[in-house]
Amino acid sequence: MQTRKLGTELEVFPVGLGCMGMSFGYGGQPEAEAIATLRRAVEIGVNFFDTAEVYGPYENEILLGQALKPVRDKVTIATKFGFKILDEGSGTDRMAGVDSRPEHVKAVAEASLKRLGIDVIDLYYQHRVDPNVPIEDTVGAMGDLVRAGKVRALGLSEASATTIRRAHAVHPISAVQSEYSLWSRDPEDEVFAVCRELGIGFVPYSPLGRGLLTGALSKPDALGAGDWRLTLPRFQAEAMEANNAVIAVLERMATEKGVTPAQLALAWVLHQGDFIVPIPGARRIRHLEQNTAAAAIVLSAAEAAAIGDALSPDKVVGKRYTEELLALVNG
Repeated sequence: MQTRKLGTELEVFPVGLGCMGMSFGYGGQPEAEAIATLRRAVEIGVNFFDTAEVYGPYENEILLGQALKPVRDKVTIATKFGFKILDEGSGTDRMAGVDSRPEHVKAVAEASLKRLGIDVIDLYYQHRVDPNVPIEDTVGAMGDLVRAGKVRALGLSEASATTIRRAHAVHPISAVQSEYSLWSRDPEDEVFAVCRELGIGFVPYSPLGRGLLTGALSKPDALGAGDWRLTLPRFQAEAMEANNAVIAVLERMATEKGVTPAQLALAWVLHQGDFIVPIPGARRIRHLEQNTAAAAIVLSAAEAAAIGDALSPDKVVGKRYTEELLALVNG
């Protein structure tokens, strides 16, 4: 089986599974369907699963714990801490800023272990950098969890190159997770170089542009009521209409290659380096199988360059997040 390394501790299939949408943000799905998808993922070789305490909140970790319990020894489970979560409200309304105080880092780990029903968290990420807590203090507490045998490896999400270096000096960082796709390439500026230099894996979330690069979402009404994506600039009607022309180019290129647009977009991401392990979300088994098959697609350097040029970020209308959410990235 093909594998890629995340730091020195973890070795996983080249395409993981982002599980957020099963419980949070995108409208969720019936539990039985989600469990069937998760178990099918393991059957076809996927062994890297991504969740967070804030997904639900809490529900996604519980779901993964139930679904993956029979195959715990075959899978790598990543979860995250770092948001303040209110007792009242629902979904994203319960997120109230960030919190990476050492005591919070440790309390969330204990709670996540219980929800997941596991003895050790394979990969424990800081979900967003907390500007009020020195990264050295946060990673120091994360390192304590490794030494206590409660966590195997550490990660950061949407962290700047400077923060990654500071964190890695305290305890080795195994993975950095940030948004990265044909349409969102900020990590190429500095983060990729630091990851390569320090032997850190890079885990792109939303490698399919939150579904836009599948070609299946051409208008806002393709999304269900309450879908969090409808709040984002790229999912406004005007932006989606403008971006459809760019997606049509991807569709043509995919047809020429004999693959789906999603598969071509994932193959491009995988081509950018062997330290990269994307985690596309998939609620349907059909999409899961298609995404997983992208690991076998080979692109020549010329093909990858042509795809990258045709779908470069400067051709995209709309930012990836609202200004409020953009304030939390590159910390």
